Amino acid sequence: MSKKKKINLKKVIRKPFKSLEKIGKAPGTVTYMGLRKDGVYKVSVTDYADDFYETKDLKNVEEAFKFRDTDTVSWINVQGLSNEAEIEKLGKYYNINPLVLEDLVNTNQRPKIDEYDDYVFCVLKMLYLDDNFQLVTEHIAIIVTAHAVLLFQEVEDDVFQGVRDRLANKYGRIRSRGADYLFFALIDAIIDQYFVILEDLTNQIELLEERVYSDPEPEIANQIQALRKRVMAIRKNIYPVKEITNRLVKTEHPLFHPETKLFLSDVHDHSIQIYETLEMLREMSMSLMEMYMSNVSNKMNEVMKVLTIMASIFIPLTFIAGIYGMNFEYMPELHHRNAYFIVLGIMFVILILMLIYFKRKKWL
Repeated sequence: MSKKKKINLKKVIRKPFKSLEKIGKAPGTVTYMGLRKDGVYKVSVTDYADDFYETKDLKNVEEAFKFRDTDTVSWINVQGLSNEAEIEKLGKYYNINPLVLEDLVNTNQRPKIDEYDDYVFCVLKMLYLDDNFQLVTEHIAIIVTAHAVLLFQEVEDDVFQGVRDRLANKYGRIRSRGADYLFFALIDAIIDQYFVILEDLTNQIELLEERVYSDPEPEIANQIQALRKRVMAIRKNIYPVKEITNRLVKTEHPLFHPETKLFLSDVHDHSIQIYETLEMLREMSMSLMEMYMSNVSNKMNEVMKVLTIMASIFIPLTFIAGIYGMNFEYMPELHHRNAYFIVLGIMFVILILMLIYFKRKKWL
């Protein structure tokens, strides 16, 4: 009997469990769960009003404290979630619930929205394509208060350049509105980028469909499986947005003005469109493997059909050749002068008749 090969579990490479870092800690403990612990920590602020605009980098988080009770609207942008102490310090000054701070730095947190008396907390996943058209997923947390929006992100790159340009424009609509409209503008920028991601996914699926139909090579199966995993990962990050925007439209929180809720309803319409597109792409990605297996099977059936036709043609010919290949002494045809040519002619006629028959049956 053959011995079964034992797997040395010590040599199997496994990813570390990030969730182990939270086990045993009290609820509300600020623990960064991401993989970008070496990222640069940076705090910047954009302060504006109808006739005032200023943007600058802050030396430390304490400089952001003075923007809490101003009459202007302040966008405080915190880059780098691994600096837990600074984030906790900022949260305490703005009276943010410790459970909110815990979810704020937890990159595994599902997108959601929570309403409190003095602020609204929202978690989203920011998706965009880098210069090499590779998908980048970033954890984004937003806290909106009466006069400020606190935005927390992991890295410097983001999708908010359009919002910054609109703030710099003196005659832009965003300068004449409050923090709730800035909150809408940031969410709208994130959701608009989802359309780019879904369009890229659609192009990939269409290209794979063409390859599956034209030439289903073995490596396509691996590409289909990788695409399915990518679709499921994107769906996991985007799917809850419909629920978030629906809550924002129906919210009665005093921070959101009725005019802003009209714009939020437009974002909700976009989220519904994204939801429907996601469902379509998920079904298409799941059917790609079925299409691949079906086409491979059809290709194999075509090969088997050709081989079967060839075998069917040569069976009667082999039968005739086998009869006259027997070593009997008394076979009258063997002594006929033209017996060889007559037998070849009969075999040729049988070949032609069978080809005509297969052609009429549309097997060829």
